[in-house]
Amino acid sequence: MEAFAAIVLVLIGYALGSAKLINEGNEALVERLGRYHRKLRPGMNFIVPLIDTIVMEDTTREQILDIKPQNVITADNVYIQVDGVIFWRINDMEKSFYRIDDIQVALGNLVQVELRANLAERNLEQVITSRTEVNQALLKAVNAAATDWGVQVIRVDIQSITPPESVQKSMADQQAAVIRKRAAITAAEGEQEAAIKRAQATKTSVQILSEALRTNPESKEILKYLVAQEQVEASHRLGTSTNAKVVFLNPGVNSDAYAQMVGDIGSDDLVEKNNSNPENGSASA
Repeated sequence: MEAFAAIVLVLIGYALGSAKLINEGNEALVERLGRYHRKLRPGMNFIVPLIDTIVMEDTTREQILDIKPQNVITADNVYIQVDGVIFWRINDMEKSFYRIDDIQVALGNLVQVELRANLAERNLEQVITSRTEVNQALLKAVNAAATDWGVQVIRVDIQSITPPESVQKSMADQQAAVIRKRAAITAAEGEQEAAIKRAQATKTSVQILSEALRTNPESKEILKYLVAQEQVEASHRLGTSTNAKVVFLNPGVNSDAYAQMVGDIGSDDLVEKNNSNPENGSASA
């Protein structure tokens, strides 16, 4: 009876020692007498105690590896500091264990070397503006080497690019100049458009006024009164200014101009009349 109980205990111990539970998303490698034997999948697995040994259990899920800040010299000899992150997963557990000693250290060093080499071929402006292209180039280069390690690099992202303070100040000044230039161009275009619209409005107003005066003779005297009043007010405003110049116009010229506008005489008659009268003109003081 005691022997039977001992056998039962041995069998129970053997079962407990041989049963290995692998969680979902993980895989494990088994060596038998020091040589690779097989791979354990998620779920309940059984090995031979004292003969089989689990040498590695790791996840096959996507992992994240930070790339510490690196000092890089660009093609135009500017020192910049760059850091990033890579997303990767193990595709072949056997290769990742037997072909490389420390997969994370190896990936980190590989990305650093490729990052320096890639950015050294670009100037500072290209590095800043073509970050997506740099990420794609790094992804391609890293995957070419990491495939032999049973690893797939899913994505490489450069997180920050930090130029020296003097370069940052120059870039800020350049950006401010570009913004001021755009603002000046926009303001000039707005003034030009406004001037065109004002000229069009003035032309339309003059046409409407001229037509109204030709069709309504009673309005001519009113027009002359309004123009004379406007001249008086303008002279008064000029007189109150310390640096103003007062211009005296020949009333005869003004009368002829009004007459031409309202249709009393033609433009040819006006020119002939001005030429025949040498006293017509203007003087300034």
